[in-house]
Amino acid sequence: MTITEQGKHFRIQFRYMPHLVEAVKALPERRFDPVNKCWLVPLSEREEVMAFARRYKFQTSTSLEEEKYAEIPPMPVLDIEIPLKLNLFPYQAQGVAYALEKKRLIIADQPGLGKTAQAIATVVAADAFPSLVIAPSSLKINWQREWHMWSHKRAMILDDNIKQNFHMYYQAGLTQVFIVNYESLKKYFVQSVNVPKGAKLRLNHVKFKEHLTGLFKSVIIDESHRVKSTATQQTKFTKGIASGKEYILALTGTPVINKPKDLIAQLGIIEQMPRFGGYQRFTQRYCSGPQEASNLRELNYMLNLNCFYRRDKQDVLKDLPAKMRQVVLCQISTRREYSEAEANLIKYLIKYKEADDEKIARALRGEVMVLIGILKNISARGKLADVFEFVNDIMESGEKLVLFAHLKEVIQAIHKHYPDAVTITGDDSTLQRQQAVDSFQNDPETKLIICSIKAAGVGLTLTASSRVAFVELPWTAADCDQCEDRCHRIGQKDSVTCTYFLGEDTIDEKIYRIIQTKREIAATVTGATEQVEEDIVNMVADLFNQKTEQQ
Repeated sequence: MTITEQGKHFRIQFRYMPHLVEAVKALPERRFDPVNKCWLVPLSEREEVMAFARRYKFQTSTSLEEEKYAEIPPMPVLDIEIPLKLNLFPYQAQGVAYALEKKRLIIADQPGLGKTAQAIATVVAADAFPSLVIAPSSLKINWQREWHMWSHKRAMILDDNIKQNFHMYYQAGLTQVFIVNYESLKKYFVQSVNVPKGAKLRLNHVKFKEHLTGLFKSVIIDESHRVKSTATQQTKFTKGIASGKEYILALTGTPVINKPKDLIAQLGIIEQMPRFGGYQRFTQRYCSGPQEASNLRELNYMLNLNCFYRRDKQDVLKDLPAKMRQVVLCQISTRREYSEAEANLIKYLIKYKEADDEKIARALRGEVMVLIGILKNISARGKLADVFEFVNDIMESGEKLVLFAHLKEVIQAIHKHYPDAVTITGDDSTLQRQQAVDSFQNDPETKLIICSIKAAGVGLTLTASSRVAFVELPWTAADCDQCEDRCHRIGQKDSVTCTYFLGEDTIDEKIYRIIQTKREIAATVTGATEQVEEDIVNMVADLFNQKTEQQ
């Protein structure tokens, strides 16, 4: 006598007994399946079927048990001082308190709420060093930068030069944090992989370099949804390296992309699957039914109770400033082309600085502006892979994004990659612009709008999104503010996250530094284009001179 789920129905099976047959016939919309010799009742009649099961003592599958959940307890309060360089927002402090209490968990705050800062603060508070950060390749530099910005600890990115002896840097006190990308885990931490012929890869087939994996007291796994498949090498390696660590922090804004089974590998990596009754019970309890999703309220409760927290932006608005700016440093794929163009620019800058005649200086200034534009172009093209990765993560999390660029070539490349996105460029008619805005503002399926800085920097309302990103930089802080304000309007009760993609060691960093340190430039110059250009050229020249002197 059993009741299980089969497709869109409950399957009720028992040996023939007249009283049970009569009882089943009383269930709504039941029908008999003569092939499998069982009764089928729609899943929509769950309460009736469960009452029938209890009355006649039928055996039910795990997923059919009554859901058990309660009100999720409030987040704990952080009651210790953490030696950080910057202050946490109140909700971030609560996240750190929860992480210190649970130790092995998934930090799933909505993108832009500072999961990185919370992870760093947790490891610092626990003094869980040395620490290993496993992250996508495009985010390694940013992790290093965030560690240095938030803490007094040194962070090192693993590379081939220190492949065999990086642990000695910690022993010598030169670094406390190591950063590695998923694709390089095998190179640095795996001694051998021996999979028997015809077998699937299992963790016991992997032999790790224990003198290295055993070094760490904490592991941070960024974008942990990338290891949601239990079958991949990266998941096996990540699990093996994290195994047994006191603190294991998995960070992701999209912990579940499709179904609850996306959590299985992540819960395994943070060693929390036993709290859910193990793999078999988890799949039976939470991955059943036609949608492979069952007892979701209970799952949410169990996650929050044991090893998980997530806050959406609207949950913590009271703690957030009107705007938050963040920088993503990119290793450009066009480095050789960039270096050649940069060398040419430096030659012209030297001539410009040495020019005594104003006419010659003005002509050279025009040449320099062109060459700076070329550098920006090369850098922008070299950042696109990282930009695409970022856009994918934002859209997978269900958010909308306003993406600003300047060059037609760059806008076209982005649009080719995201053909369903809408655009606003200088070539669009008034009607086309309005249609793009209306689609972005009103259609939940339109997640991305690609905007020209010049064409969309003013006069548009794009408040359907609270996320703005810049592939290229305008010349002044005022232009940045104008673009940011497409999503942030006066009186709006929201916080806008503004992301700037900068090529590492490129003109981007120099221009961004100018924008940040000279935000008052729009108020201090005459407003004439010629004056702005002269100021920009002089500032860039000074920054390049500083670089030359340091070398």
